[in-house]
Amino acid sequence: MDRNHAPLSRRLFLQRSGLGFGSLALASLLERDGLLATNVSAAESKPRVDLLPRDGHFPAQAKSVIMLFQSGAPSQMDLFDPKPQLQRQHGKDVGIDSLQGRAREPLMASPFSFRPRGESGIEFSELVPHLGSVADDLCVIRSMYTFDPCHAGAPLIFLTGKLAFGRPTVGTWIGYALGTENQNLPAYVVLHDIEGHNTAGAALWDNGWLPALYRGTEFRPKGSPVLNLRAARKFPAGADRDDLRLIGRLNQKYADRYPHATDLETRIRNYELAARMQLAAEENLDLSKETAATKKLYGLENPATAEYGTQCLMARRLVEAGVRFVQIMNKPHNPWDHHSNIKTRLPETCMATDQPSGALIADLKRRGLLDETLVVWVGEFGRLPTSQGGTGRDHNMHAFTALAAGGGLKRGYVHGATDEFGHRAEVEPVSVLDLLATILHQVGLDHTRLTYKHNNLEESLTDARTTDAAVVGKLLQGPVRS
Repeated sequence: MDRNHAPLSRRLFLQRSGLGFGSLALASLLERDGLLATNVSAAESKPRVDLLPRDGHFPAQAKSVIMLFQSGAPSQMDLFDPKPQLQRQHGKDVGIDSLQGRAREPLMASPFSFRPRGESGIEFSELVPHLGSVADDLCVIRSMYTFDPCHAGAPLIFLTGKLAFGRPTVGTWIGYALGTENQNLPAYVVLHDIEGHNTAGAALWDNGWLPALYRGTEFRPKGSPVLNLRAARKFPAGADRDDLRLIGRLNQKYADRYPHATDLETRIRNYELAARMQLAAEENLDLSKETAATKKLYGLENPATAEYGTQCLMARRLVEAGVRFVQIMNKPHNPWDHHSNIKTRLPETCMATDQPSGALIADLKRRGLLDETLVVWVGEFGRLPTSQGGTGRDHNMHAFTALAAGGGLKRGYVHGATDEFGHRAEVEPVSVLDLLATILHQVGLDHTRLTYKHNNLEESLTDARTTDAAVVGKLLQGPVRS
Protein backbone atom coordinates (compact mmCIF):
# COMPACT_ATOMS: atom_id res chain seq x y z
CA MET A 1 0.00 0.00 0.00
CA ASP A 2 1.16 3.54 -0.77
CA ARG A 3 2.66 5.01 2.39
CA ASN A 4 0.82 8.29 1.82
CA HIS A 5 -2.53 6.50 2.04
CA ALA A 6 -1.71 4.12 4.88
CA PRO A 7 -4.21 4.15 7.79
CA LEU A 8 -3.06 6.11 10.88
CA SER A 9 -2.58 4.50 14.26
CA ARG A 10 -4.40 6.09 17.20
CA ARG A 11 -1.09 7.35 18.63
CA LEU A 12 -0.02 8.94 15.32
CA PHE A 13 -3.45 10.52 14.86
CA LEU A 14 -3.27 12.21 18.27
CA GLN A 15 0.30 13.38 17.61
CA ARG A 16 -0.63 14.96 14.29
CA SER A 17 -3.90 16.53 15.49
CA GLY A 18 -2.74 17.81 18.88
CA LEU A 19 -1.80 21.20 17.50
CA GLY A 20 -5.25 21.48 15.96
CA PHE A 21 -6.96 20.84 19.30
CA GLY A 22 -4.73 23.47 20.86
CA SER A 23 -5.74 25.97 18.18
CA LEU A 24 -9.41 25.25 18.78
CA ALA A 25 -8.96 25.79 22.51
CA LEU A 26 -7.08 29.05 21.93
CA ALA A 27 -9.76 30.28 19.54
CA SER A 28 -12.44 29.47 22.10
CA LEU A 29 -10.64 31.43 24.81
CA LEU A 30 -10.03 34.43 22.52
CA GLU A 31 -13.67 34.47 21.46
CA ARG A 32 -14.82 34.37 25.07
CA ASP A 33 -12.65 37.41 25.89
CA GLY A 34 -13.75 39.32 22.78
CA LEU A 35 -10.24 39.17 21.28
CA LEU A 36 -10.95 37.01 18.26
CA ALA A 37 -11.18 38.87 14.96
CA THR A 38 -14.41 38.26 13.06
CA ASN A 39 -14.54 37.32 9.40
CA VAL A 40 -15.47 40.35 7.33
CA SER A 41 -15.83 40.95 3.63
CA ALA A 42 -13.57 43.35 1.75
CA ALA A 43 -16.36 45.94 1.79
CA GLU A 44 -16.83 45.60 5.54
CA SER A 45 -13.12 45.89 6.24
CA LYS A 46 -12.83 49.23 4.42
CA PRO A 47 -13.26 52.53 6.28
CA ARG A 48 -16.80 53.82 5.89
CA VAL A 49 -17.20 56.41 3.16
CA ASP A 50 -20.82 57.56 3.22
CA LEU A 51 -23.05 60.04 5.01
CA LEU A 52 -25.78 57.62 6.06
CA PRO A 53 -27.00 58.28 9.62
CA ARG A 54 -25.51 55.92 12.20
CA ASP A 55 -26.02 55.23 15.89
CA GLY A 56 -23.39 56.28 18.39
CA HIS A 57 -22.02 54.25 21.27
CA PHE A 58 -25.03 55.15 23.42
CA PRO A 59 -28.18 57.30 23.12
CA ALA A 60 -27.28 60.92 22.37
CA GLN A 61 -28.47 64.05 24.14
CA ALA A 62 -27.68 66.24 21.11
CA LYS A 63 -28.26 65.58 17.41
CA SER A 64 -25.99 68.40 16.27
CA VAL A 65 -23.32 70.86 17.41
CA ILE A 66 -22.76 74.52 16.56
CA MET A 67 -19.25 75.72 17.40
CA LEU A 68 -18.93 79.52 17.61
CA PHE A 69 -15.13 79.74 17.55
CA GLN A 70 -13.83 83.15 18.64
CA SER A 71 -10.40 83.46 17.05
CA GLY A 72 -7.86 85.53 18.95
CA ALA A 73 -8.88 84.68 22.52
CA PRO A 74 -11.53 86.79 24.30
CA SER A 75 -10.52 88.30 27.62
CA GLN A 76 -12.27 86.33 30.36
CA MET A 77 -11.87 88.92 33.13
CA ASP A 78 -13.42 91.60 30.92
CA LEU A 79 -16.39 89.51 29.76
CA PHE A 80 -17.37 86.50 31.89
CA ASP A 81 -15.13 86.18 34.96
CA PRO A 82 -15.35 89.26 37.22
CA LYS A 83 -12.45 89.70 39.63
CA PRO A 84 -12.99 92.20 42.50
CA GLN A 85 -9.44 91.63 43.73
CA LEU A 86 -8.08 92.57 40.32
CA GLN A 87 -10.02 95.82 40.53
CA ARG A 88 -8.66 96.56 44.00
CA GLN A 89 -5.02 95.82 43.17
CA HIS A 90 -4.86 97.61 39.83
CA GLY A 91 -1.31 98.76 39.09
CA LYS A 92 0.45 96.31 41.42
CA ASP A 93 3.14 93.85 40.35
CA VAL A 94 2.20 90.43 41.77
CA GLY A 95 4.82 88.42 39.91
CA ILE A 96 2.90 87.24 36.83
CA ASP A 97 5.19 86.79 33.85
CA SER A 98 3.90 87.77 30.46
CA LEU A 99 4.08 85.49 27.43
CA GLN A 100 7.44 83.84 26.70
CA GLY A 101 9.13 85.42 29.70
CA ARG A 102 8.89 89.04 28.60
CA ALA A 103 9.22 91.72 31.28
CA ARG A 104 6.50 91.64 33.93
CA GLU A 105 3.82 94.27 33.90
CA PRO A 106 1.38 95.34 36.63
CA LEU A 107 -2.17 94.15 37.11
CA MET A 108 -4.77 95.93 35.01
CA ALA A 109 -8.32 96.25 36.27
CA SER A 110 -11.15 95.70 33.83
CA PRO A 111 -12.54 98.99 32.54
CA PHE A 112 -15.96 97.36 32.13
CA SER A 113 -18.69 96.78 34.70
CA PHE A 114 -20.46 93.49 35.50
CA ARG A 115 -23.96 92.76 36.75
CA PRO A 116 -26.00 89.62 37.54
CA ARG A 117 -28.28 88.39 34.79
CA GLY A 118 -31.40 86.19 34.81
CA GLU A 119 -32.79 84.15 37.66
CA SER A 120 -29.44 82.34 37.94
CA GLY A 121 -27.71 85.64 38.78
CA ILE A 122 -24.63 84.83 36.69
CA GLU A 123 -22.53 87.96 36.24
CA PHE A 124 -21.81 89.17 32.71
CA SER A 125 -19.94 92.20 31.42
CA GLU A 126 -21.78 95.21 30.07
CA LEU A 127 -20.17 94.37 26.70
CA VAL A 128 -22.24 91.17 26.22
CA PRO A 129 -25.82 92.08 27.13
CA HIS A 130 -27.34 89.66 24.61
CA LEU A 131 -25.36 86.68 25.89
CA GLY A 132 -26.30 87.86 29.37
CA SER A 133 -29.96 87.82 28.35
CA VAL A 134 -29.75 84.03 27.88
CA ALA A 135 -27.78 83.45 31.08
CA ASP A 136 -30.36 80.98 32.39
CA ASP A 137 -29.74 78.77 29.34
CA LEU A 138 -25.96 78.89 29.61
CA CYS A 139 -23.40 76.56 31.15
CA VAL A 140 -20.49 78.90 31.96
CA ILE A 141 -17.16 77.09 32.33
CA ARG A 142 -14.78 79.53 34.02
CA SER A 143 -11.96 77.06 34.63
CA MET A 144 -10.81 76.22 31.09
CA TYR A 145 -7.12 75.78 30.27
CA THR A 146 -5.05 74.66 27.29
CA PHE A 147 -1.50 73.62 26.43
CA ASP A 148 -0.14 76.22 24.02
CA PRO A 149 -0.20 80.05 24.10
CA CYS A 150 0.09 80.70 20.36
CA HIS A 151 -2.61 81.51 17.81
CA ALA A 152 -1.59 78.73 15.42
CA GLY A 153 -1.09 75.98 17.99
CA ALA A 154 -3.95 76.53 20.43
CA PRO A 155 -6.77 76.35 17.83
CA LEU A 156 -5.23 73.15 16.48
CA ILE A 157 -5.31 71.63 19.97
CA PHE A 158 -8.86 72.81 20.53
CA LEU A 159 -10.28 71.50 17.27
CA THR A 160 -8.02 68.50 16.52
CA GLY A 161 -6.95 67.44 20.03
CA LYS A 162 -3.23 67.80 19.42
CA LEU A 163 -0.57 70.35 18.50
CA ALA A 164 -0.03 68.97 15.01
CA PHE A 165 -1.17 69.76 11.49
CA GLY A 166 -2.89 67.14 9.37
CA ARG A 167 -5.23 65.73 12.01
CA PRO A 168 -9.02 65.37 11.77
CA THR A 169 -11.05 68.01 13.56
CA VAL A 170 -13.88 67.35 16.00
CA GLY A 171 -16.47 68.01 13.27
CA THR A 172 -14.77 65.45 11.02
CA TRP A 173 -14.79 62.81 13.75
CA ILE A 174 -18.49 63.39 14.46
CA GLY A 175 -19.42 63.23 10.77
CA TYR A 176 -17.36 60.06 10.32
CA ALA A 177 -18.97 58.39 13.32
CA LEU A 178 -22.58 59.49 12.90
CA GLY A 179 -23.09 60.54 9.27
CA THR A 180 -25.87 63.06 8.73
CA GLU A 181 -29.65 63.11 8.72
CA ASN A 182 -29.79 64.98 5.38
CA GLN A 183 -28.15 63.20 2.45
CA ASN A 184 -28.37 66.39 0.36
CA LEU A 185 -26.03 68.36 2.65
CA PRO A 186 -22.60 67.65 4.18
CA ALA A 187 -22.30 66.32 7.70
CA TYR A 188 -19.85 69.12 8.58
CA VAL A 189 -20.17 72.73 7.40
CA VAL A 190 -17.78 75.61 8.07
CA LEU A 191 -19.04 79.18 7.84
CA HIS A 192 -16.18 81.64 7.61
CA ASP A 193 -15.48 85.19 6.53
CA ILE A 194 -15.02 85.63 2.79
CA GLU A 195 -11.92 87.78 3.32
CA GLY A 196 -9.67 84.87 4.28
CA HIS A 197 -8.68 82.32 6.91
CA ASN A 198 -7.43 82.58 10.47
CA THR A 199 -3.91 81.80 11.65
CA ALA A 200 -4.06 77.99 11.28
CA GLY A 201 -6.17 78.24 8.12
CA ALA A 202 -8.02 75.27 6.67
CA ALA A 203 -6.28 72.91 9.11
CA LEU A 204 -9.08 73.90 11.50
CA TRP A 205 -11.64 71.97 9.43
CA ASP A 206 -9.37 69.34 7.86
CA ASN A 207 -10.19 65.65 7.56
CA GLY A 208 -6.57 64.61 8.23
CA TRP A 209 -6.27 60.88 7.58
CA LEU A 210 -10.00 60.24 7.77
CA PRO A 211 -11.78 60.00 4.38
CA ALA A 212 -12.05 63.39 2.70
CA LEU A 213 -15.84 63.13 2.53
CA TYR A 214 -15.89 64.18 6.20
CA ARG A 215 -13.81 67.33 5.77
CA GLY A 216 -15.58 70.57 6.65
CA THR A 217 -17.39 71.98 3.61
CA GLU A 218 -16.89 75.73 3.40
CA PHE A 219 -20.00 77.91 3.05
CA ARG A 220 -19.96 81.70 2.76
CA PRO A 221 -22.35 84.27 4.25
CA LYS A 222 -22.31 86.43 1.09
CA GLY A 223 -22.97 85.66 -2.55
CA SER A 224 -23.28 82.04 -3.62
CA PRO A 225 -22.94 80.10 -0.35
CA VAL A 226 -20.98 77.17 -1.84
CA LEU A 227 -17.95 77.72 -4.08
CA ASN A 228 -17.49 75.68 -7.27
CA LEU A 229 -20.87 74.01 -6.94
CA ARG A 230 -21.90 74.89 -10.47
CA ALA A 231 -19.92 74.76 -13.73
CA ALA A 232 -18.14 77.96 -14.75
CA ARG A 233 -19.69 77.79 -18.23
CA LYS A 234 -23.07 76.61 -19.46
CA PHE A 235 -23.23 73.20 -21.20
CA PRO A 236 -25.73 72.19 -23.89
CA ALA A 237 -28.86 70.56 -22.52
CA GLY A 238 -28.09 67.07 -21.27
CA ALA A 239 -24.32 67.29 -21.89
CA ASP A 240 -23.34 67.70 -18.27
CA ARG A 241 -25.65 64.83 -17.31
CA ASP A 242 -24.00 62.56 -19.92
CA ASP A 243 -20.53 63.57 -18.71
CA LEU A 244 -21.46 62.72 -15.15
CA ARG A 245 -22.81 59.33 -16.19
CA LEU A 246 -19.58 58.51 -18.05
CA ILE A 247 -17.40 59.67 -15.17
CA GLY A 248 -19.55 57.68 -12.79
CA ARG A 249 -19.19 54.48 -14.82
CA LEU A 250 -15.41 54.90 -15.11
CA ASN A 251 -15.06 55.64 -11.41
CA GLN A 252 -17.20 52.67 -10.44
CA LYS A 253 -15.23 50.36 -12.73
CA TYR A 254 -12.00 51.49 -11.08
CA ALA A 255 -13.52 51.20 -7.61
CA ASP A 256 -14.58 47.60 -8.32
CA ARG A 257 -11.00 46.73 -9.29
CA TYR A 258 -9.48 48.49 -6.26
CA PRO A 259 -11.99 48.12 -3.41
CA HIS A 260 -9.59 49.56 -0.82
CA ALA A 261 -8.95 52.81 -2.70
CA THR A 262 -10.91 55.05 -0.32
CA ASP A 263 -9.73 58.26 -2.01
CA LEU A 264 -11.56 57.28 -5.17
CA GLU A 265 -14.67 56.26 -3.27
CA THR A 266 -14.56 59.58 -1.45
CA ARG A 267 -14.33 61.41 -4.78
CA ILE A 268 -17.36 59.50 -6.09
CA ARG A 269 -19.35 60.32 -2.96
CA ASN A 270 -18.33 63.99 -3.21
CA TYR A 271 -19.52 64.18 -6.82
CA GLU A 272 -22.81 62.64 -5.80
CA LEU A 273 -23.18 65.01 -2.85
CA ALA A 274 -22.32 68.03 -5.02
CA ALA A 275 -25.05 67.07 -7.48
CA ARG A 276 -27.61 66.85 -4.68
CA MET A 277 -26.38 70.08 -3.10
CA GLN A 278 -27.06 72.06 -6.28
CA LEU A 279 -30.69 72.07 -5.27
CA ALA A 280 -30.58 71.61 -1.50
CA ALA A 281 -27.86 74.04 -0.39
CA GLU A 282 -29.30 77.20 -1.88
CA GLU A 283 -32.81 76.27 -0.79
CA ASN A 284 -31.79 75.58 2.81
CA LEU A 285 -29.74 78.79 3.00
CA ASP A 286 -32.30 81.11 1.42
CA LEU A 287 -32.68 83.64 4.24
CA SER A 288 -35.33 85.57 2.32
CA LYS A 289 -37.80 83.05 3.73
CA GLU A 290 -37.13 84.28 7.27
CA THR A 291 -39.49 86.77 8.89
CA ALA A 292 -38.53 90.39 9.42
CA ALA A 293 -38.63 89.78 13.18
CA THR A 294 -36.12 86.93 12.91
CA LYS A 295 -33.77 89.01 10.75
CA LYS A 296 -33.97 91.81 13.29
CA LEU A 297 -33.31 89.37 16.14
CA TYR A 298 -30.00 88.36 14.53
CA GLY A 299 -29.08 91.96 13.65
CA LEU A 300 -29.17 91.54 9.89
CA GLU A 301 -30.30 95.13 9.37
CA ASN A 302 -27.28 96.52 11.26
CA PRO A 303 -23.98 96.68 9.32
CA ALA A 304 -22.04 95.99 12.54
CA THR A 305 -23.82 92.67 13.17
CA ALA A 306 -25.06 91.68 9.71
CA GLU A 307 -22.24 89.34 8.70
CA TYR A 308 -21.95 87.40 11.95
CA GLY A 309 -25.74 87.45 12.27
CA THR A 310 -26.02 85.90 8.80
CA GLN A 311 -23.59 83.15 9.80
CA CYS A 312 -25.54 82.38 12.98
CA LEU A 313 -28.87 82.33 11.16
CA MET A 314 -27.39 80.06 8.47
CA ALA A 315 -26.15 77.77 11.26
CA ARG A 316 -29.66 77.49 12.69
CA ARG A 317 -31.09 76.65 9.27
CA LEU A 318 -28.39 74.03 8.68
CA VAL A 319 -29.01 72.15 11.93
CA GLU A 320 -32.73 72.39 11.21
CA ALA A 321 -31.99 70.69 7.90
CA GLY A 322 -30.07 67.86 9.59
CA VAL A 323 -26.41 68.95 9.35
CA ARG A 324 -24.45 67.32 12.16
CA PHE A 325 -21.73 69.89 12.92
CA VAL A 326 -21.57 73.60 12.03
CA GLN A 327 -18.44 75.60 12.79
CA ILE A 328 -18.51 79.40 12.59
CA MET A 329 -15.17 81.17 12.23
CA ASN A 330 -15.34 84.91 12.78
CA LYS A 331 -13.29 87.46 10.87
CA PRO A 332 -9.70 86.49 10.03
CA HIS A 333 -6.56 87.82 11.70
CA ASN A 334 -7.80 87.02 15.22
CA PRO A 335 -10.28 89.80 16.00
CA TRP A 336 -10.21 89.04 19.75
CA ASP A 337 -6.41 89.45 19.96
CA HIS A 338 -6.33 92.69 21.97
CA HIS A 339 -2.69 93.34 22.82
CA SER A 340 -3.42 97.08 22.89
CA ASN A 341 -6.32 99.52 23.18
CA ILE A 342 -8.59 96.90 24.76
CA LYS A 343 -10.87 99.62 26.09
CA THR A 344 -11.93 100.58 22.55
CA ARG A 345 -11.22 97.45 20.51
CA LEU A 346 -12.95 94.89 22.75
CA PRO A 347 -16.32 96.70 22.57
CA GLU A 348 -16.07 96.74 18.76
CA THR A 349 -15.55 92.96 18.59
CA CYS A 350 -18.35 92.33 21.08
CA MET A 351 -20.66 94.57 19.08
CA ALA A 352 -20.21 92.35 16.01
CA THR A 353 -20.78 89.02 17.75
CA ASP A 354 -22.83 89.42 20.94
CA GLN A 355 -26.29 90.02 19.50
CA PRO A 356 -26.09 87.22 16.88
CA SER A 357 -24.72 84.77 19.47
CA GLY A 358 -27.50 85.47 21.94
CA ALA A 359 -30.06 85.42 19.13
CA LEU A 360 -28.95 81.96 17.99
CA ILE A 361 -29.50 80.47 21.44
CA ALA A 362 -32.84 82.24 21.93
CA ASP A 363 -34.03 81.27 18.43
CA LEU A 364 -33.09 77.61 18.87
CA LYS A 365 -34.96 77.58 22.19
CA ARG A 366 -38.16 79.10 20.87
CA ARG A 367 -38.19 76.59 17.99
CA GLY A 368 -37.73 73.63 20.33
CA LEU A 369 -34.25 72.89 18.94
CA LEU A 370 -32.00 73.84 21.85
CA ASP A 371 -32.43 70.56 23.72
CA GLU A 372 -31.07 68.63 20.72
CA THR A 373 -28.45 71.20 19.64
CA LEU A 374 -25.25 71.82 21.58
CA VAL A 375 -23.95 75.38 21.11
CA VAL A 376 -20.36 76.14 22.20
CA TRP A 377 -18.99 79.72 22.32
CA VAL A 378 -15.23 79.71 22.96
CA GLY A 379 -11.81 81.02 21.96
CA GLU A 380 -8.48 79.18 21.83
CA PHE A 381 -7.18 80.52 25.19
CA GLY A 382 -7.62 83.50 27.51
CA ARG A 383 -5.75 86.64 28.41
CA LEU A 384 -3.55 87.76 31.29
CA PRO A 385 -4.78 89.97 34.14
CA THR A 386 -1.70 92.14 33.72
CA SER A 387 -1.45 95.00 31.26
CA GLN A 388 0.55 94.91 28.04
CA GLY A 389 1.92 98.30 27.19
CA GLY A 390 -0.56 99.80 29.60
CA THR A 391 -3.62 99.29 27.34
CA GLY A 392 -3.88 95.63 26.31
CA ARG A 393 -3.55 92.05 27.55
CA ASP A 394 -1.19 89.26 26.48
CA HIS A 395 -2.03 85.58 25.83
CA ASN A 396 -2.86 83.23 28.71
CA MET A 397 -3.14 79.46 28.25
CA HIS A 398 -3.75 78.83 31.97
CA ALA A 399 -7.28 80.23 32.19
CA PHE A 400 -10.23 81.18 30.03
CA THR A 401 -14.01 80.85 29.87
CA ALA A 402 -16.19 78.76 27.57
CA LEU A 403 -19.95 79.13 27.19
CA ALA A 404 -22.22 76.24 26.22
CA ALA A 405 -25.97 75.91 25.81
CA GLY A 406 -28.41 73.10 25.14
CA GLY A 407 -27.53 69.54 24.18
CA GLY A 408 -28.14 68.11 27.65
CA LEU A 409 -25.81 70.45 29.56
CA LYS A 410 -26.84 72.21 32.77
CA ARG A 411 -28.50 75.60 32.42
CA GLY A 412 -27.90 78.69 34.49
CA TYR A 413 -24.79 76.99 35.87
CA VAL A 414 -21.24 78.19 36.56
CA HIS A 415 -18.52 75.56 36.67
CA GLY A 416 -15.10 76.01 38.23
CA ALA A 417 -13.14 79.12 39.10
CA THR A 418 -9.86 80.87 38.47
CA ASP A 419 -7.58 82.43 41.08
CA GLU A 420 -8.30 85.88 42.55
CA PHE A 421 -6.89 87.65 39.48
CA GLY A 422 -8.14 85.28 36.74
CA HIS A 423 -4.66 84.04 35.90
CA ARG A 424 -5.02 80.28 36.45
CA ALA A 425 -7.84 77.74 36.57
CA GLU A 426 -7.82 76.56 40.20
CA VAL A 427 -11.23 75.08 41.07
CA GLU A 428 -12.40 72.08 39.03
CA PRO A 429 -10.18 72.85 36.00
CA VAL A 430 -11.36 71.68 32.56
CA SER A 431 -8.83 71.11 29.78
CA VAL A 432 -9.69 71.60 26.12
CA LEU A 433 -9.44 67.81 25.76
CA ASP A 434 -11.97 67.33 28.57
CA LEU A 435 -14.35 69.66 26.75
CA LEU A 436 -13.86 67.74 23.48
CA ALA A 437 -14.58 64.47 25.30
CA THR A 438 -17.75 66.05 26.73
CA ILE A 439 -18.91 67.29 23.32
CA LEU A 440 -18.48 63.78 21.88
CA HIS A 441 -20.33 62.32 24.85
CA GLN A 442 -23.33 64.55 24.27
CA VAL A 443 -23.69 63.35 20.66
CA GLY A 444 -23.52 59.73 21.85
CA LEU A 445 -19.82 58.98 21.36
CA ASP A 446 -17.23 57.61 23.80
CA HIS A 447 -13.98 59.46 23.09
CA THR A 448 -11.93 56.41 24.11
CA ARG A 449 -13.78 54.10 21.68
CA LEU A 450 -14.00 56.43 18.68
CA THR A 451 -10.73 55.46 17.00
CA TYR A 452 -9.17 55.08 13.55
CA LYS A 453 -6.05 53.08 12.70
CA HIS A 454 -3.39 55.37 11.20
CA ASN A 455 0.28 54.42 10.84
CA ASN A 456 -0.59 51.27 12.80
CA LEU A 457 -1.80 53.30 15.79
CA GLU A 458 -5.37 53.58 17.08
CA GLU A 459 -5.78 57.35 16.85
CA SER A 460 -8.56 59.31 18.55
CA LEU A 461 -9.66 62.94 18.86
CA THR A 462 -8.49 63.26 22.47
CA ASP A 463 -5.38 61.11 21.96
CA ALA A 464 -6.84 58.75 24.55
CA ARG A 465 -3.75 56.48 24.49
CA THR A 466 -1.54 59.13 26.07
CA THR A 467 -3.83 61.64 27.83
CA ASP A 468 -6.19 61.52 30.79
CA ALA A 469 -8.98 63.47 29.09
CA ALA A 470 -12.38 62.76 30.63
CA VAL A 471 -16.02 63.73 30.28
CA VAL A 472 -16.84 66.50 32.78
CA GLY A 473 -19.82 64.94 34.51
CA LYS A 474 -20.71 68.07 36.51
CA LEU A 475 -21.60 69.88 33.27
CA LEU A 476 -24.27 67.34 32.35
CA GLN A 477 -27.93 67.23 33.26
CA GLY A 478 -27.76 63.43 33.43
CA PRO A 479 -25.15 60.77 34.27
CA VAL A 480 -22.00 60.05 32.27
CA ARG A 481 -22.63 57.11 29.93
CA SER A 482 -20.18 54.46 28.86
